[in-house]
Amino acid sequence: MTDAVLIHTDRRAKRNVAVLASAQAFLGAQMAMIFVVGGLAGQTLASNVCFATLPISLIVLGSMLAANPLAWFMQRAGRKAGFILGAGAGATGAAIGAYGLYVASFQIFLAGSFITGIYMSAQGFYRFAAADTASDEFRPKAISYVMAGGLASAIIGPQLVKATSQAMVVPFMGTYLAVVALNLVGALLFLFLDIPKPPVPAHDAPKGRSRWELIKTPRILVAVICAMVSYALMNLVMTSTPLAVVGCGLSEGNAADIVTGHVLAMFLPSFFTGHLIARFGVEKVIATGLLILAGAGAVALQGVSLENFFIALILLGVGWNFGFIGATSMLAGAHEAHERGRMQGMNDLLVFGGVTLASLASGGLMNCAGDGGQAGWISVNLAMVPFLALAGGALIWLMLRPDDA
Repeated sequence: MTDAVLIHTDRRAKRNVAVLASAQAFLGAQMAMIFVVGGLAGQTLASNVCFATLPISLIVLGSMLAANPLAWFMQRAGRKAGFILGAGAGATGAAIGAYGLYVASFQIFLAGSFITGIYMSAQGFYRFAAADTASDEFRPKAISYVMAGGLASAIIGPQLVKATSQAMVVPFMGTYLAVVALNLVGALLFLFLDIPKPPVPAHDAPKGRSRWELIKTPRILVAVICAMVSYALMNLVMTSTPLAVVGCGLSEGNAADIVTGHVLAMFLPSFFTGHLIARFGVEKVIATGLLILAGAGAVALQGVSLENFFIALILLGVGWNFGFIGATSMLAGAHEAHERGRMQGMNDLLVFGGVTLASLASGGLMNCAGDGGQAGWISVNLAMVPFLALAGGALIWLMLRPDDA
């Protein structure tokens, strides 16, 4: 059967979606694990509590810096090689992080976090890989189904934290060793991936638009802004959540359960987000996501009871899902195949650049912007307002344009 027929029937795409969704579920569990314990571990190692979330910030920074090189590598070596490289980096980073905990070195722990960012960057490309062999009709559903794989990671990750965080004499070291094992086993999934390597372009092949020309395209610009804001605000609040939960008198177990609810909310809507995009249009889905993110902040500002944390973090997850998957779908349909590596690398560089700044700000806002956990939590959630206004304004501008190409 020819590639054209395979793509037309989406048989190959559905197989790839199954592999990528499994990777999102199994390998993706490590991100939930690290986001639960990273700030708490950092708080035990850092000489200044304002830097407690610096390990998470360095993960995101590593992801941002790895985005363009990984996109370039995948454009030439293929998705399979890129994803196996990412899993190897995840194992290496976790091993270094475990050693940093063992010797009580914040600097070594930070180095491991930075390398873990390469895995995070590779995971970010799962959603784009889902679209590589999909038809136009199946594309938003393929992206959505792969993101839905995170539903299992929401259960696996925090439960592994409960089982491993205090399993060794050194707190949290067992969690990082479990992440090493996840990566070594999970990398085998990519042996079943069937995405052809991009053809080597002919000398006279179209070069496509430059990065500056791409980002000036209104539809691409708004997609990138909405993706940046959705992901950065989710990260801003989620990174500080374990610190806020424990700081407001609740337990580490409560923090793990809240993160479980949050990650479930991030990925459970993915089973129907693609269908909503196909029915109502990507702009309306993104707008709904931004409104739900605003609702998350409003609930968080009402109090610091266990119920407030749960509801706010669930809304945060759903809002991220609609905003980020919607922006990804908008972007995937706004550039040509030969522009893929350039555009996707630039997109993730910008998105994770915003997430890096958000995670850096999270620890400072939480620990140093007020007197006590509740004051810090209020500062974190108030910081969402201007960025939601930016994304909402950009989306309205795009929808009112007579020509949104």
